[in-house]
Amino acid sequence: MITYKIHMIRHGLTQANLERKYIGRTDPPLCDVGLRQLRDLQKDWGYPSVQQVYSSPLIRATQTAKLIYPNYEPVLVEGIREIDFGDFEDRTIEDLEKDPVFREWIASEDMAVPNGESGKDVYERSVEALGWIFQEMMDKKLTSVAVITHSGLITGLLANLGLPEREAVRWNCDPGRGYTLLMTPQLWMRDKKFEVYGRIPVPLYTEEEEETAYWQDLDYGDGM
Repeated sequence: MITYKIHMIRHGLTQANLERKYIGRTDPPLCDVGLRQLRDLQKDWGYPSVQQVYSSPLIRATQTAKLIYPNYEPVLVEGIREIDFGDFEDRTIEDLEKDPVFREWIASEDMAVPNGESGKDVYERSVEALGWIFQEMMDKKLTSVAVITHSGLITGLLANLGLPEREAVRWNCDPGRGYTLLMTPQLWMRDKKFEVYGRIPVPLYTEEEEETAYWQDLDYGDGM
């Protein structure tokens, strides 16, 4: 049975991230700190080998894709872009905490951001996009691809479709990091599920250490 690996990686840091701002449709580039972190991860850790790279169309994602995988031109996938934060765009967490509409949105499971998207909207389009990527992998006989996207999308997909099952907060990931999804046609078509195979990037081990260390690195305790 052929198995397929999708390496989902969060983009690097932007200045807005450092300022604790909500940025969705806003499109800042990576900041110097973000670029340096990605270069350090690339140097000291190992990103998986892939046959294709897919990316959110936002600059912070495409920059990350080209830095980690410079030999690939990323395929842009609209469905894996960040949530549109509407009226909350480019505002800090400290500022929004005083807004009663923001507090209502945080407490709700299905409320859309005013003039933006709901979590349900983002989840549905991200599942559709993941399905499209997986179908393209099967059609083109690709067994390992990278998907450069956003923290909220990674968390939502893994919390709802990932095995083993974990609450969303346990699937958090830092910039430049992510998870490898192990996809099979049977599990996806029957249940819309996938296995979470491990975290990425992983330390650069010797051949003797690699297999054991890779599985040890998949920590189902605390999120990153």
